[in-house]
Amino acid sequence: MKATYFMRNGGPEVLEYGDVPDPVASQGQALVDVYAASVNAADWKTRSGYHRPTQSFPYIPGRDFSGVVAALGDGVTDFKVGDEVFGVSEQTGEKCYAEKVAINAAILARKPAGLPHVEAAAVGLIGLTAVVAIEHTLKLAAGETILIQGGAGGVASFALQIAKHLGARVITTTSAANRDYVCSLGADEIIDYNARDFTKIVSGCDAVLDTVGGDVAMRSFAVVRPGGRAAFVAGAAPVSPRSDVPALKPNVGRDRAHLERVTGLVTSGAVLVPHITTYSLAEAAAAHKVSEGRHFRGKLVFKVR
Repeated sequence: MKATYFMRNGGPEVLEYGDVPDPVASQGQALVDVYAASVNAADWKTRSGYHRPTQSFPYIPGRDFSGVVAALGDGVTDFKVGDEVFGVSEQTGEKCYAEKVAINAAILARKPAGLPHVEAAAVGLIGLTAVVAIEHTLKLAAGETILIQGGAGGVASFALQIAKHLGARVITTTSAANRDYVCSLGADEIIDYNARDFTKIVSGCDAVLDTVGGDVAMRSFAVVRPGGRAAFVAGAAPVSPRSDVPALKPNVGRDRAHLERVTGLVTSGAVLVPHITTYSLAEAAAAHKVSEGRHFRGKLVFKVR
């Protein structure tokens, strides 16, 4: 099969496109013909060795995908060959930048018939992350106010809409170029981070969801009310400088129930699919350059078939 992979850690230029052996579905797994796979920040961090050097090569990155079941391993009874599915690989699995992927069938979900493969791939990991962060970690409730940092990004744009769906008031930061896009998602107040300091404008928030990291993450504590909460998805949660505001890290697992929650929100119209820019697998280096630059809108998705 064709796949995008790397043979050493480094910049986007280390990504190669070529032939690798086909995976095989082992017990409890499904072999899926991949139709689309998305790009996440975790992909370029793995490629660059940001967290730790890669130990095994060739290494195929990629955490979420959509496709069609091609074969089933022993013990899999809840899918059949030809079923349209989507999913997010286990954190140590990846391997979705490819024409085929073998994955634990228990963490696969059926793709809704009306949702194209490119869109299903786009909402996998960001949807899981947003659902867990907003509904389970922050436990956001109707009538509360939340500040979401980086509103035009994949996770933030999905989380923004969930928050609105739950009845919360949403403040978000973004660039002037993405103001109209973020407004179309339902944000109540939009702050241009290049023009204004959010800490001078916002105060008394019940919750903060940070998708940016660094200095932005640390300054976010200043706008939370006493007893509020803050969640962080751009890396490890920082040490909270306040005893009355916990720094929370969403535990984003892989399971079918949460994927079905994601597609339920999308198919009901409660959440719009993010803006999508498509690439071919052979254009992975270009996609990684955009992803690593961090100033793009929505999601980057490989159209594989």
